[in-house]
Amino acid sequence: MTNYRKLRTDFWTNPIVEEMSPEDKYFYVYLLTNPYTTRIGIYRIIKKQMSFDLGFSIEAVQLLMERFINYHKLIRYNPETKELAVKDWGREYLRKGGKSVMDSVHSELKEVDDTSLIQYVSKSILRDEIRSLYESFCVPEKSLSIEDGE
Repeated sequence: MTNYRKLRTDFWTNPIVEEMSPEDKYFYVYLLTNPYTTRIGIYRIIKKQMSFDLGFSIEAVQLLMERFINYHKLIRYNPETKELAVKDWGREYLRKGGKSVMDSVHSELKEVDDTSLIQYVSKSILRDEIRSLYESFCVPEKSLSIEDGE
């Protein structure tokens, strides 16, 4: 398992998480640690895969996603590109810079179709150099996000 998929122990004391139902906590842990996650917090995944991995019906996954988009405001999902973005990924998992991190982030950002998701994640990045790299990929004309919850 690579570093960016490890769940930080302070996850459990996050006020947002403390208020979640057990089902929401399970879903959020999945969103942060599933095998499709990337260093940048934006990845392609389909609801059918989430359903299979979690053991939930597709309808239950849809309801969870709606709750995380509209109530918790922790994710965005583009159903056309099948890309999911985790809002606070940058704050939690992009704390270190350096050439290898920057190269990896750059490479993954080039693969994102919906650049509005890049902008969404960039807002929580604390390191200026990494946030600037994200922002360099934010091209309004390419933005496609449909379900944005904000």
